[in-house]
Amino acid sequence: MERFKAALRIQFLVLKALMIRELTTRFGRENIGFLWLMAEPLLFAGLVGIVWTFMKGPESHGISVVAFVASGYIPLTFMRHAFSKSACIFVANGALLYHRQIKILDFVITRVVIEAIGAMMAYVFIGAVLCYFDLFPVPADVSSLLLGWGIYVLFVLSISLVLAPLSEVSEVVEKLVPVSTYIAIPFSGTFNMTSWLGPTAGSYLMWSPMVSGMELMRAGLFGAAVTPYYDITLALSVSLVCLTIGLILCRRVRKILAV
Repeated sequence: MERFKAALRIQFLVLKALMIRELTTRFGRENIGFLWLMAEPLLFAGLVGIVWTFMKGPESHGISVVAFVASGYIPLTFMRHAFSKSACIFVANGALLYHRQIKILDFVITRVVIEAIGAMMAYVFIGAVLCYFDLFPVPADVSSLLLGWGIYVLFVLSISLVLAPLSEVSEVVEKLVPVSTYIAIPFSGTFNMTSWLGPTAGSYLMWSPMVSGMELMRAGLFGAAVTPYYDITLALSVSLVCLTIGLILCRRVRKILAV
């Protein structure tokens, strides 16, 4: 038990050091620094929310259009950034594998955690600002909101673990990652609720853990104003299958990486 605690402590310190290194490398120490991690999804969500307000009016299906877009677009931005940062991640950080405590999984986990923290900060900040102007509701059920966010992050992590080793095997994967993020938008639940679609489309969308996660987040945010459809068991099962595949691929790729 003591050895496990010591190993866990070392792992935590490794992830902390990699996060500090990543933030310093990407954002430097000048201007607002790592706060750019929060500013980027804020700008995207704000601009898309404004455009949707002009197109659809202040409300749609009985809920605020700005709140609906912001609550969906920030997780979508997190997904896009996590996938794109996972491509060729081992090449950029391969020299660090000289240290025995650092594993290739640490690189992917670090990138996903950093993007998740930035998205969470943006979510809370834009929610607080819009709530002040009565454009964003106070969460009706924080537990559902956090559960949905956890499912969303877990699936993004599992897919990132698959993309990272595949991008080392073939350059085609690296080129397809940006395209695949756009293809994934209809299966992310960002711009619609499952209840707004037909039963056939809804049943297929349940195979996407991002949809279940988004539906739970929207249920936790809007409460009785929306009718969520989700399948936690299926979402976790799909995520765990992808996670297992990713771990196997990472283990195989580690054997061919040159330190």
